[in-house]
Amino acid sequence: MDLFTGQNLLEFTERFKTDKNCKEYLAHLKWEQEFVCLKCKHSKSQIRKDFSRTCNSCSHTETASANTLFHKVKFGLRKAFFICFEMSTTTKSLSASYMGVRFGVTDKTARLFMHKVREAMKSSENHPMDGIVHIDEFVIGGKEVGKVGRSYNSKKKKIVTSIELTDKGKVKRMYALKIDNYSAKELEIIFDKHIDKNAVITTDKWKGYRPLSKDYNITQIESNKGKNFMALHTMIHQVKSWIRTTFSSVSDFNINRYLDEFCYRINRSQSKKNIFNNLIVRMVKADKIYQAKIICS
Repeated sequence: MDLFTGQNLLEFTERFKTDKNCKEYLAHLKWEQEFVCLKCKHSKSQIRKDFSRTCNSCSHTETASANTLFHKVKFGLRKAFFICFEMSTTTKSLSASYMGVRFGVTDKTARLFMHKVREAMKSSENHPMDGIVHIDEFVIGGKEVGKVGRSYNSKKKKIVTSIELTDKGKVKRMYALKIDNYSAKELEIIFDKHIDKNAVITTDKWKGYRPLSKDYNITQIESNKGKNFMALHTMIHQVKSWIRTTFSSVSDFNINRYLDEFCYRINRSQSKKNIFNNLIVRMVKADKIYQAKIICS
């Protein structure tokens, strides 16, 4: 089967006309290498008309969407595919209310599935940045009287972000995550997850980075109101504007999912041709996730 490539909506619509087209696509990605029965681990099966598989040994039948992030999607796989296409290829803001109206589902249903998609967009953490890296922190949230700079007791969400630059100073990759405070212990989280020990790292002169210098190659310079970190501050401005203009509020519970979505698209800006298929592969390989793990009670 040919994998879908590109960002052309008309071509996408032509390729995925029905739920059955989507099931066939999922089945191909899910069992391209091998079928293994979840019940008895047998590897031989029969293919059904809806592209589900029935084990030749124990007769257990598994659908193409079972045990993936498409598990028990109640509004149809075609709509789910379209939401994935929009979220992976768009450069615009997409709220749950907008997607709900666009695809004829409730805001709650759209929000739940979009969070599942964001789960698939999360970094594997298998490819840490190992080149020229700039790091800084910022906050998300409205103004608070008397709270400036790195206020520890501010209600704003504290974020640390890193970008990897090309030799020409262009943004190659970006990662961002929520932290509880600006201590070295909290800042170290992004180093552990996303930055290689061989990276050439530049930060501003915040004291929280000093203890990390014993393990990483860190140079600290004056920020000069962001002028010495122009590419980094441009990305910070973009992510803050994106969140502020798209969502009425973002909870602490889900803030990292929104950051993962933003970084997922940024990190694949040079490979948009395959970005939809990459996302569907991730959705297939990921374990199913329940609503309680996604929606804050």
